[in-house]
Amino acid sequence: MLIHGHALIEGLASGDMLKLTEPLSLWGGVDLQTGRIVDASHPQRGSMLANRLLAMPGSRGSSSSSSALVELARTGRAPAGVITTRSDPILTIGALVADYLYGAAIPILVVSVEDFGKLQCGPKGHLWCEAGRAVLTFPEHEPLRFENPSA
Repeated sequence: MLIHGHALIEGLASGDMLKLTEPLSLWGGVDLQTGRIVDASHPQRGSMLANRLLAMPGSRGSSSSSSALVELARTGRAPAGVITTRSDPILTIGALVADYLYGAAIPILVVSVEDFGKLQCGPKGHLWCEAGRAVLTFPEHEPLRFENPSA
């Protein structure tokens, strides 16, 4: 499967997919020491975010989610990358600060609602986000070759 989208934060990431069925607030919804979802009302409560590709329909809650993402990056418990259906300035700020402070790149990809619906928990995916070219691939897809348009 190959999914195109729009990069909010550039970078490369690989990991097993964790697809959330509901939005999540990182502030209060995730244990910052373990990276585990602790929100009692969240359907994926108990799931680990660390080093996974986190697909969620959107975030929920506090602007403090940006600092929560930074703290997860500091402790090595952040998701490897984030796939969502809408631009999220709070997550974007968190990812920018995590990269600046700790060199922890957390690429963020925005995909259509239709493409989000195709994602499944479990399979390992590869996320490549850069200006003008942002894709999510899974192993059964052929390797991609991007050519430099200015060459």
